[in-house]
Amino acid sequence: MSKTIKVALAGAGAFGIKHLDGIKNIDGVEVVSLVGRRFDQTKEVADKYGIKHVATDLAESLALPEVDAVILCTPTQMHAEQAIACMKAGKHVQVEIPLADALKDAQEVAELQKQTGLVAMVGHTRRFNPSHQWVHKKIEAGEFNIQQMDVQTYFFRRTNMNALGQARSWTDHLLWHHAAHTVDLFAYQAGSPIVKANAVQGPIHKDLGIAMDMSIQLKAANGAICTLSLSFNNDGPLGTFFRYIGDTGTYLARYDDLYTGKDEKIDVSQVDVSMNGIELQDREFFAAIREGREPNSSVQLVFNCYKVLHDLEQQLSAD
Repeated sequence: MSKTIKVALAGAGAFGIKHLDGIKNIDGVEVVSLVGRRFDQTKEVADKYGIKHVATDLAESLALPEVDAVILCTPTQMHAEQAIACMKAGKHVQVEIPLADALKDAQEVAELQKQTGLVAMVGHTRRFNPSHQWVHKKIEAGEFNIQQMDVQTYFFRRTNMNALGQARSWTDHLLWHHAAHTVDLFAYQAGSPIVKANAVQGPIHKDLGIAMDMSIQLKAANGAICTLSLSFNNDGPLGTFFRYIGDTGTYLARYDDLYTGKDEKIDVSQVDVSMNGIELQDREFFAAIREGREPNSSVQLVFNCYKVLHDLEQQLSAD
């Protein structure tokens, strides 16, 4: 495909805007349609980014013959159904994490992708962040092997709000959303499937109906282990922090910064063409479309993550 890839983006909130900012830096790609829940707010974003078509219904954008691909930045509960609709309309699709919040829905997406052969990718951004890419390259070169990952995913969200602090129309989830990042990254970096997983959770919030604190243990087939702590109750610092403990060193990843175990900063600015993980994720999506290949973090490559999340959910439900 040599022509400009024309994209519809669904979800004009905090993460949709991150994708729009990233796509501005990618040649040969044009966002031609923006879908949002409220027309006026969506049009305001569309006008800022020079997007001519605005809709409140994804089906309207899918009906546009010029649209080649769709990026979904919509509420978690809509991801699987919308990804299926995109592929049935003959469009390549990138779904923001998570692919689904139930294993059966993830399976339906994976099965349809196999049938259509379209590019279907999930936004497992950690695979693309330069800090984690640096570690991955060291592992691939045989210079580092993970013994343990220690991960903290901490936010302060006792009300329904997004990354910009704005009111959200849906409820986020520690397991199906935030844990998905680390469950996938651990298996990816370990180069080995997860064979054992355990979870415990704290009290269910009386209004949000979700656990606000969670602890997860993972073990890979090669013996590597991971401990993940998650909280919506943490009053700073916020974000996800990774400690890689390996056979030849220790590394700490904080957002896009990487440090040794002695807190010496590692320069990761030359790892890829950008320091923006969302932009790099989008670049991979469009490159896979152009080259007719499977992308890193395709539905098929990340599917085992959702099997693990399903097993953990079953454990938590039985407690």
